[in-house]
Amino acid sequence: MTLPAAFMRLTSRLLFPLTMYLTCPAALEGAEFITLNLPIKCELGVTCFVQNYVDHDDSDHVRDYHCGGRTYDGHNGTDIRIPDMGFQRAGVEVLASAAGTVTGIRDGVEDVSVRTTGKQTVAGKECGNGVVVEHGNGWRTQYCHMAKGSLRIKVGDRVAAGQTIGLVGLSGATEFPHVHFTVRHHGKIVDPFAYEALPDSCGGGHQLWAASVREQTKYRAREVLNFGFSDLAPTMELIESGDMLKHPVRAESSALTAYVRAIGLQQGDEQTLTLLGPGGPIISEYKAPFLERNKAQYFVSTGRKRQQAWAMGNYTAIYRVTKNDEEVFRTKFEVKLGSQ
Repeated sequence: MTLPAAFMRLTSRLLFPLTMYLTCPAALEGAEFITLNLPIKCELGVTCFVQNYVDHDDSDHVRDYHCGGRTYDGHNGTDIRIPDMGFQRAGVEVLASAAGTVTGIRDGVEDVSVRTTGKQTVAGKECGNGVVVEHGNGWRTQYCHMAKGSLRIKVGDRVAAGQTIGLVGLSGATEFPHVHFTVRHHGKIVDPFAYEALPDSCGGGHQLWAASVREQTKYRAREVLNFGFSDLAPTMELIESGDMLKHPVRAESSALTAYVRAIGLQQGDEQTLTLLGPGGPIISEYKAPFLERNKAQYFVSTGRKRQQAWAMGNYTAIYRVTKNDEEVFRTKFEVKLGSQ
């Protein structure tokens, strides 16, 4: 199952049309190059994920800095998403990526998916609730889609690197909880993963990320966003809301299913999700259709209803992605039924 093709065309060309309260920032120290911390309190690849990178293609095609397709046409920032709305309700902090002075804010935009309200409701405020921070030497960062009422700073405030400025939300032109992070230098868009990369290079330039997060910021062509076991058939709505976690599988469950939601899948990918019982027998397997185009996200599930008492022990799910008959991605996860 997939979301509509329009899923990824969410925050294109976010030029931050805030009603700006501009001030003259205090003189800021700094070098020509800026060092950036993550703009969100999480661990990339574990509790948060890059959904979209900056688009490096000037045509109507797309290309991320690694010559992959993990972006969309005209995207001018980095989208770092959290796994589901359950995380958003718990509160995930948006952080100042570097020291600077707050020069623009907006608050008061509702946290509602544009799939519900329509893009016309956020015309002129696509960024939603957001912040602009000036860092000196022409550097500026921008933070979008923050939660209504969560901003903890005001125009003119001096912020430290890593300081909390608000919470991840669902405001503006977005359908999923994330922070859209844009870096500019003298008004020009900069990709923090590939600063000064040559045109058409793949993996060129250099990162602006601090050394402490370099391992986290390594490029991943494909990633698993959500996974687990449940006692009912998964749906995209249950996964996105975080409510799948309210239906764990137990020894007495009438059904046992495994599910995976992946991002960054590519044209030509073939997915297989296999559910193994204790000792290794296959009790269920699903092979997804061959992907005819890149997919922003895709979820698969497999399982069966209880025919007799579940055997006690470890149940293992193996998720594999192959391309041209070569395995390009694999992960597995387990659940134990019976005494712990």
